[in-house]
Amino acid sequence: MDEDNGSIISIEDEDGNEFSLEQVSTIEYKDEEYNLFLPAETDVDDPDYGYIILRSDYDEGELMYSSVDDEDLLVTVYDLFMEQLFGDEDNDDGEG
Repeated sequence: MDEDNGSIISIEDEDGNEFSLEQVSTIEYKDEEYNLFLPAETDVDDPDYGYIILRSDYDEGELMYSSVDDEDLLVTVYDLFMEQLFGDEDNDDGEG
């Protein structure tokens, strides 16, 4: 797990729109690195505000981020992030 959270990256979508993302967390799953981001310049109440998962890829040594197109893989990785971020809250039921 990468603890270098909170960094801001600038990314361009397929339409050429540039926007900033704040890194929340990173995990490794099946020898791939996945990153969880939140929009850095979007209000929490905005309907477009939400988690964004991107895979780390390297092109000639340069870090690139790519979308996760496999829906089942995306759900699996999302669940792993949620367990990582909020798993302790589920177990904090006052017992034990």
